Amino acid sequence: MPELNLLKAVNLALRQEMRRDERVVVYGEDVGYEGGVFRATEGLQQEFGEHRSMDTPLAESAIVGTAVGMAINGMIPVVEMQFGGFVYPAFNQIISHVARMRNRSRGRYTLPMVIRFPYGGGIRALEHHSESMEALFAHIPGIKVVIPSTPYDAKGLLSSAIRSPDPVIFMEPKRIYRAFKQEVPEDDYQIPIGKAKVEQEGTDITLIAWGAMMQETRKAAAVLSEKGLSPEVIDLRTISPYDSETLVKSVKKTGRVVIVHEEPRSFGTGSELVTMLTEKAFLYLEAPPARVTGFSTIIPLPRGEQHYLPSTERIVMKALETIQFLT
Repeated sequence: MPELNLLKAVNLALRQEMRRDERVVVYGEDVGYEGGVFRATEGLQQEFGEHRSMDTPLAESAIVGTAVGMAINGMIPVVEMQFGGFVYPAFNQIISHVARMRNRSRGRYTLPMVIRFPYGGGIRALEHHSESMEALFAHIPGIKVVIPSTPYDAKGLLSSAIRSPDPVIFMEPKRIYRAFKQEVPEDDYQIPIGKAKVEQEGTDITLIAWGAMMQETRKAAAVLSEKGLSPEVIDLRTISPYDSETLVKSVKKTGRVVIVHEEPRSFGTGSELVTMLTEKAFLYLEAPPARVTGFSTIIPLPRGEQHYLPSTERIVMKALETIQFLT
């Protein structure tokens, strides 16, 4: 198996899905000739031609709006927003049409389409390039929200997203695009949307994260293990619909949980998970559920972003505080 970084895994998934099904088309800003601003679509136009991998005007609403029409008429558009912070002009299309078409047509029409974009901080980027706003999309009924944290998962999850009969928001943590490599099968495989992954079994505390925050969470788990503790680590993978069964099972076992996310703290995904776990595992909790998150502010420009992003140290401190509750 080749060793690929997350970016190359995304490219391989797109390439294989375009070979498998001629209805798959890929387009967006700089997606065609240049292969995307991060080169996620590099080589696709050369292999499949300008009619299946194409550049578009700088018009996010039009990009998503045309994808709606294509999907209704039997195609499978995979569109790319250049950065997560640029998706907002398309928000009206997403909430008014993409998410509602199955319900509006009483099941007559579905929208098999994927909206991809790089998101998150950690690369010292400009304003509107570093937001983590998965909660905005997860709050919309009718769409799925997926975030991979490894190259293997990126390929399998993107393949599942493209084959889904319903629309998927596929958020790619650009901080780890080239951070590490992993063996990724060239064979066809899918990872089910809506299923979390227990990366590490443990008994003392459950650590839940996704995307780039999995890197810091893995490091924190290693520190806790060195201290003689037994953390369980879960990669959520799908923000909506999330895998409540796996999370509840873990928290019932450990009695403690820390949720880590990069997005702002207020009304974030962590708040939803805390509520669900409190409702379904309250009598098993030995400490209040805790969160380590970004702050409820605009993410700072480059010189300040290291103070905003959750760190290994913050996760370890919160985990120890949770474990030591009432002791």
